[in-house]
Amino acid sequence: MFVLILGLLIFLGVHSVRIFAPGWRDRRLADMGDGPWRGLYSLVSLAGFVLIIWGFSIARPDAPILYEPPVWMKHIALALMLFAFISLMVFAFPAGRLTPALKHPMLVSVKIWALAHLLANGDLASLLLFGAFLAWAVADRISAKRRGNGVAAPGPATWDIGAVVAGVALYVLFVWRLHEWLFGVTPLP
Repeated sequence: MFVLILGLLIFLGVHSVRIFAPGWRDRRLADMGDGPWRGLYSLVSLAGFVLIIWGFSIARPDAPILYEPPVWMKHIALALMLFAFISLMVFAFPAGRLTPALKHPMLVSVKIWALAHLLANGDLASLLLFGAFLAWAVADRISAKRRGNGVAAPGPATWDIGAVVAGVALYVLFVWRLHEWLFGVTPLP
């Protein structure tokens, strides 16, 4: 579990600088410049991400089971993931009508993804991973609201159609093969 926790601390820590130390972040950004700051941020994020993947893969097989979710919760998780993928694509596409409605579609996606996986998995490693991401996404959303981060102006609904189509296609690919290929677990109950 140590490697997983270390990865979470590094990855979510670097992604939390704006939440907990915005002044420090702004000073470092001014001192370093945009390019070096982004480079360092990316390297630290990548290191944390690699540690999360490695740590989760070695922690999960031996992680104690805290609860055994009923099959119906796995069905709910599967349905929720459709909305997580659509929200992710709303974030990836230029703003349509859904972007301002969701306000922060990436955070919405992370929250739905984490909640869905908490519903479907009852082991300690999953609780740490998905619980940490859910807590971080909630804290980041609260922070963004306090900072008064502007929400994108609405654009044409055609971007929404494209985001929904792409989200559904990505969802189908993950359910069909990608989840099992990438993570070794079929998402189907």
